[in-house]
Amino acid sequence: MTQAEIKLCSLLLQEHFGEIVEKIGVHLIRTGSQPLRVIAHDTGTSLDQVKKALCVLIQHNLVIYQVHKRGVVEYEAQCSRVLRMLRYPRYIYTAKTLYSDTGELIVEELLLNGKMTMSAVVKKVADRLTETMEDGKTMDYAEVSNTFVRLADTHFVQRCPFVPATENSDPGPPPPAPTLVINEKDMYLVPKLSLIGKGKRRRSSDEDATGEPKAKRPKHTADNKEPIPDDGIYWQANLDRFHQHFRDQGIVSAVANRMDQTSSEIVRTMLRMSEITTPSNAPFTQPLSSNEIFRSLPVGYNISKQVLDQYLTLLADDPLEFVGKSGDSGGGMYVINLHKALGSLATATLESVVQERFGSRCARIFRLVLQKKHLEQKQVEDFAMIPAKEAKDMLYKMLSENFISLQEIPKTPDHAPSRTFYLYTVNILSAARMLLHRCYKSIANLIERRQFETKENKRLLEKSQRVEAIIASMQATGAEEAQLQEIEEMITAPERQQLETLKRNVNKSINRM
Repeated sequence: MTQAEIKLCSLLLQEHFGEIVEKIGVHLIRTGSQPLRVIAHDTGTSLDQVKKALCVLIQHNLVIYQVHKRGVVEYEAQCSRVLRMLRYPRYIYTAKTLYSDTGELIVEELLLNGKMTMSAVVKKVADRLTETMEDGKTMDYAEVSNTFVRLADTHFVQRCPFVPATENSDPGPPPPAPTLVINEKDMYLVPKLSLIGKGKRRRSSDEDATGEPKAKRPKHTADNKEPIPDDGIYWQANLDRFHQHFRDQGIVSAVANRMDQTSSEIVRTMLRMSEITTPSNAPFTQPLSSNEIFRSLPVGYNISKQVLDQYLTLLADDPLEFVGKSGDSGGGMYVINLHKALGSLATATLESVVQERFGSRCARIFRLVLQKKHLEQKQVEDFAMIPAKEAKDMLYKMLSENFISLQEIPKTPDHAPSRTFYLYTVNILSAARMLLHRCYKSIANLIERRQFETKENKRLLEKSQRVEAIIASMQATGAEEAQLQEIEEMITAPERQQLETLKRNVNKSINRM
């Protein structure tokens, strides 16, 4: 765990949950797993506040707990899960692209609340969609429920582990912490609910949904509340499935750039056929026959079986080895080498960064060392056809930035420089981690810069919000244009220019993230 990652986790926790949760979360990231009272003592926080902070972190899957043999419960932070909060907007946008506005709001609610029952999500999303509709139109619960089922069928949402019924019925003393279990077969099983109703619009605080004054409403006791049909069955967003979708998009795009659109559509079809049957961390997809692929192609692609076989052979013979042949039954069995594809995508990203940062000549040297595995400086000069002085400068520049590394192979045990080979090589994994570390550092700097800009211009932002609120209320009451113009002039020209600069800087930092 690097300092840049810890700093970024701290900023994300503070931005989403506040200072107390941030203090507890960062303490667990720095120290590892700890019991409750040790956390309270080390952070100087009251036991009650620590409990509430841990509840929030567990609710959002940012902390896990384990019960040890002596009955001590220890809590451990999930740093990688905290960093995934950066991708929340991308998860939501993906759901919108695949399942329209309804899918977008379902995923957004699950990410905002951590865990929710299906009935609660459906009602909340239906109400939010009804708010955006024209007067007289409402969103039916059944339509939202159908979208939720589609998300579960494609594994974008999954059930949370639960406490088994046998543990609750045990007459003995309760365990120090509940043991959560989940059957893999039930992870995407949607309960059969008869959710009948439509979304409701928000009413004023003085009236309820029927339009009656608040004072005239009868008080409802706890006994009058209807039982929740899916009580105890909680759902969460399956972030690994979203990452699998991003990976598949990257592979399809790479094939389209290297070959053509038809090849990428064949690879897309293979990935779509195995997206549910193949685990997200598997090295290969499930083997698919040529006949199965042909039957699953989109309707618009009118290519013959013979042409498909030619494309599959071409993909299998490509040096990148994205597609491999694993058998001859069913017209030929084909798989996608996911690890090889991810490695190629990472290498292409590194090459692009080297070219943008150091220029085309450095990129040529980088690709050469990558291809030949190990090269001496003289060999680099000869193969790259670059003068010795320039090649030396470029190699040392990339070496100082950790894009390439130097390996010493001594002829004698004394490691004398005159009797030692110095070979340049590229460690893809090390270079990729270095680049990821720099990305985390850059994002942390952007967040800090945005917070600083917002704090410095706090008074101006509050004034702008007040003016916008006044204008909105006057427009609702049908005010004249001259009156609105007079209100707008409350913000002077220099202040308006300062606001524009602030918005531009903040938007720039958000886009870079």
